[in-house]
Amino acid sequence: RALRVAAPLRNRGAARASTAASIAIARGARASSATSSMSADDAPTSTTRRTTRRFVDIGANLTDAMFAGEYHGKRYHDADLPAVLRRAWNVGVEKIVVTAGTLEDATTALDLAEAHDGDESSDEGAASSASASASSARLNQGRRRRRLYTTVGVHPTRCGAFEASGDAEAHLASLAAIASANSRERGGRVVAIGECGLDYDRLQFCDAETQRVWFRRQFELAKSTRLPMFLHMRAAADDFIEILAEAVAEGTFTTGVVHSFDGSVDDLKKLLAIDGVFIGVNGCSLRAAESLATLRELPVDRVMLETDAPWCGIKRSHAGYEHVRTTWTAKDKKKIDEFDETTTVKDRCEPCHVVQVLEVLSRAMGVDEDVLADACHANAMKVFFPDEETVGGS
Repeated sequence: RALRVAAPLRNRGAARASTAASIAIARGARASSATSSMSADDAPTSTTRRTTRRFVDIGANLTDAMFAGEYHGKRYHDADLPAVLRRAWNVGVEKIVVTAGTLEDATTALDLAEAHDGDESSDEGAASSASASASSARLNQGRRRRRLYTTVGVHPTRCGAFEASGDAEAHLASLAAIASANSRERGGRVVAIGECGLDYDRLQFCDAETQRVWFRRQFELAKSTRLPMFLHMRAAADDFIEILAEAVAEGTFTTGVVHSFDGSVDDLKKLLAIDGVFIGVNGCSLRAAESLATLRELPVDRVMLETDAPWCGIKRSHAGYEHVRTTWTAKDKKKIDEFDETTTVKDRCEPCHVVQVLEVLSRAMGVDEDVLADACHANAMKVFFPDEETVGGS
């Protein structure tokens, strides 16, 4: 079991208690057999056409209480994360990066990943490491069996936690300790520093100056751990790009992804001018017609797919919805007595919806779906799983 560092934050107790309960439930539920998540009529056209399509969902909030059946503090249905994950695996998702936004989130995400991973993963790819040393082969096989990974960092809206901890430097050091002890380089699950950045849309949670201070400091974590970064930029492009450029000049940033991108063409071009920056696209990136036009300027070698589940689903009111072909039966959370594993919860995004993101983004960029899927997978592997990329992936 990976080393843990005690987290001083306890500001999400109820939600995390529910998540802990779901982890316990999962340990028993994982033994159940996987079932198809879609009826024949709902089968995705694209994956029927080519069954070898592979996805990495680079950002999903699987520690959110919604996956424990709780919405706004009220419980509506049983924890269903095992079924959520099976739906993802069924459409070709190979790996999911579980994002963390606080020190406490990081430890919760690591526990969740360990509780829900392993039993249903395959041994695919073991043969490719046969020529390696026995120890390297065992390590690579273990990594290939894993599908759930995590980040370590503090979300811009939660940066007040540094000072609130009573010892901001110790708080930063605790983040570094967790990331280092559990990095993939050491056989762990942490693949990025983040979610960190700037969010000027929600200054009611944390003022801009505090965000800037701790955004800058988290680049130190990336340098010390040699991990890529999972970045957040919302209504703050100028300051964000300035700080990112400073980090490049100082040698504290080498690569990472700006997730959930919804900026302008000018923002996009400035980001792409920085070596090592990739763009993460989810449903929030595909809401407006202007955003779809912006994404036409996005090169295939700089893009990744994500869901940001349970948020950022593609809704009927979104400009990109007309391009969605793959759908699942969805029930209102209030009407789920017994959870049906073939049915999703209405208005709750899941990792399986990465297929929809691909469908819409393909049309926005004017790129064939299979070509785009391959490119996004390759980009994610290059940044977050470079050692697997060199031996053929998983």
